[in-house]
Amino acid sequence: MTTIDDAPQRDLAIPDLDWHVFPPGTVRDRFAAPSGELARVTLGPESAPRVVLVPGVAGSKEDFVLMFPLFAAAGFRVESYDIAGHYESADAGPQHLSPPREHYDARLYLDDLVGILEDGDGPAHVLGYSYAGVLVQQALVGRPDLFRSLTLMAAPPAVGQVFRGVKHIGPVSDMPPHRAAGLILWGIKYNLNRTPPGRIAFVRERLGITVRASIDDIVAQMMDTPDYVEAVAATGIPKLIAVGHSDLWPTAQHAEYAERIGARLAVYDTGHAPCETAPHQLTRDMIAMFARE
Repeated sequence: MTTIDDAPQRDLAIPDLDWHVFPPGTVRDRFAAPSGELARVTLGPESAPRVVLVPGVAGSKEDFVLMFPLFAAAGFRVESYDIAGHYESADAGPQHLSPPREHYDARLYLDDLVGILEDGDGPAHVLGYSYAGVLVQQALVGRPDLFRSLTLMAAPPAVGQVFRGVKHIGPVSDMPPHRAAGLILWGIKYNLNRTPPGRIAFVRERLGITVRASIDDIVAQMMDTPDYVEAVAATGIPKLIAVGHSDLWPTAQHAEYAERIGARLAVYDTGHAPCETAPHQLTRDMIAMFARE
């Protein structure tokens, strides 16, 4: 019997939608993290294998709304949360740490993520989106016991000043983090990617709530990304790098990075956000990877 994969067709048929709305049965709560209360959403039975989807800079848990019903239907418990300073976790930040700190630094986001991963029964399948790809690699190296698999979605395939590898703007990307963040936000606000009306309306609403300092501090971190390549490669868990062929970084860079860490590479006919525009294909490939653990 031949099985026809209809995931690409299902992705092409995604309509414009209200990105605030999660599937029926989704549970909302607030997780007490070191930086404060983080808004979290979860779908699926507590006893099911756990999938944790971590959004990136200027993002939120809603970026994964189309993947939630797919994982749940496949028998997984899926969850996501807003990182500190972002959207419904805007009040979380370095002022709540003990002792308080000045910046939304890498340790803040790492400790929050570890807290989320520890708040479950056993290790999880973890996806990191863009900046969160850097974050989850650091968590994997420090706490491999919390991971069943690793997915890097549109994450920078580089170390150091990662914006140097971005298409078109790389040669002019050496600038103060606040200015670089401003250029990124300008592109998002003015919808240079031509996303549908419902999506861009939600994105603009989210940016109006997110704390600008948290974005500046994350961009500064991405301009000095640590090298976890060898340590990540040494872990024995399954790994997937999932990107669009029109991602910020060239596909060749993602392919080289995948080879270096021992990951499978999946490339979709989309841009920097496969979770929005290719969720059926991305979920399909992640679940196939899970079967290899």
